[in-house]
Amino acid sequence: MEAIARQVEDHFLPHVNADGQAYAAGETSVPPMAYLNMQVTPTRIRIIAETLNPRHIEALMDEITRFYEQFPGMRAFAAKGSIISSNDGGTRSINLDISGPDLVSVYSAANAAYQRAEEIFDNPRIQSQPSTLSLAQPLIQIMPDWDRAAELGLGAESIGFTVASLTEGSYVDDFFLDDEKIDIYVYGSEGRNPSLDSLPDVMVHTPQGATLPLSSLATIEETVDTSMVRRVDGRRTVTLNVIPPDDVPLEAGVARVRTEILQSMRDSGALPANVDVDISGASDQLNATREALTGNFIIAIAIVYLLLVAIFAHWGFPLLIMTAIPLGVAGGIVGLALMNLVGGLLPMIGLQPLRQPFDMITMLGFLILMGTVVNNPILVVDQARQNLRQKGVTVVQAATGAVQTRLRPIAMTTLTTICGLSPLVFLPGEGTELYRGVGAIVLFGLLGAAIVTVTFLPSLTIFVLGWRERWRRSREV
Repeated sequence: MEAIARQVEDHFLPHVNADGQAYAAGETSVPPMAYLNMQVTPTRIRIIAETLNPRHIEALMDEITRFYEQFPGMRAFAAKGSIISSNDGGTRSINLDISGPDLVSVYSAANAAYQRAEEIFDNPRIQSQPSTLSLAQPLIQIMPDWDRAAELGLGAESIGFTVASLTEGSYVDDFFLDDEKIDIYVYGSEGRNPSLDSLPDVMVHTPQGATLPLSSLATIEETVDTSMVRRVDGRRTVTLNVIPPDDVPLEAGVARVRTEILQSMRDSGALPANVDVDISGASDQLNATREALTGNFIIAIAIVYLLLVAIFAHWGFPLLIMTAIPLGVAGGIVGLALMNLVGGLLPMIGLQPLRQPFDMITMLGFLILMGTVVNNPILVVDQARQNLRQKGVTVVQAATGAVQTRLRPIAMTTLTTICGLSPLVFLPGEGTELYRGVGAIVLFGLLGAAIVTVTFLPSLTIFVLGWRERWRRSREV
């Protein structure tokens, strides 16, 4: 792994703080980078890097993936980190938790799911936990003879402590030096790197005072296995973090995973009956947030309605005003979709793409929208009621007069709010992704509600007030 790491470093390090002329001329596929950090372990290489130009981050991720995968047996996973998510997929990760009774079946199913995900998605980013999905790690198994150990008064804990102490070391206690905590380990005379050939001759002390070699108490076998066993709820588990391409919505990606990966594997027999697969991650969090916010939406609507009833001293007019809420929500959803559509075309004119997924924080924008979209309809409906109290004023004159009177304040409040939210929504920058979704929903929702307030709402007001006047005259007759 160190040899591969040196090749990776030689390939990417020269491009740190480079002038970018070679990349612009197409002479290299590595864009200029601001920094490059590398962490090397026996099982993986981890790179943390940033491009000088934010628009080149996708190109750097593609190049890292391509360079990694040219080495036999290497898998590559590249993802953009953020202030609200980790580098394990963030708000678009579809996590497959594959659990089973034994590692052979679990790893076989995980590899099949990995390959199937690469087939159905166009250039997905897939990470596995653990990072390797092969049972090729050298392993020494020590299987005690429990009958012999019981005769000598030894248990699994004492045998394990002895073997660990004479090989990798055993934790026994800790020591505090001022505010610093120091762990205390016990090691054998050969230190932390003993010879495996000497393992059968490790001397084990029994409670009776006898000293016996380990080979007389246990069978020692050399085999291959995984370098790490990961458990979820006590079961051996492999997790695949699948990030679909940006043009695939999260819910559509989840549906394709269920049908084209899991169901297809079940039908073909690649997923045994004793292997369970749970879908979690951002998709699971999105469903949980949607369910939690549903109750909050109902409570918010009830509170807004009761406040309007108290203001108007009437049970019917608040319902007329609250018709702006669903139309404002629709405006927020349509506006977010249009922003992603137009934002995806920006690279064609040399600008940075603009895309906002429909994540958990974005959904909070609907709660904020409920209390703001009713402000302008309140002005129109209240003014129409006041106009109708004047003698000789018809319902149509009252509604049109209300729009003419309140159009200026409606336009002023809407434009100032839109201008205040526009930098958050449309100007990319570090940290803007945290609240961009909320800002987009509120901005487009208010814009849609303002259009509805001066078009649809007056017509609905004329219909309701006209029906109210006809009903009142019929009662008088």
